[in-house]
Amino acid sequence: MARSKGGNAATLKRYWGQGRGAARIRWGSPGDYTRCTKQLHKYLGARAKGYCARLHRERTGVWPGDRRNAGRPR
Repeated sequence: MARSKGGNAATLKRYWGQGRGAARIRWGSPGDYTRCTKQLHKYLGARAKGYCARLHRERTGVWPGDRRNAGRPR
C-alpha cells in the first residue's frame, strides 16, 4: 500500500493548523499559542513548544511573543 508523501505529519499539521484542532486553538486570538502547547504537550512533550511556534507563524504571520502578535499585551 502506497503512503502519501508526508504521512501522518501532513495530516496532523492540517488538523492542528486548519481542522478541528485549529478550532480548539482559535488561531489569531489571545492565548492561541498557550492553548496549542497545552493541547499538543500530551502528544509531543517538550517538542510541542517548537511545533506550536511554527504553526503560530504559519497561521498568523508572526511568531509568538512578537510585538505584532494579536494576543500579546500592549
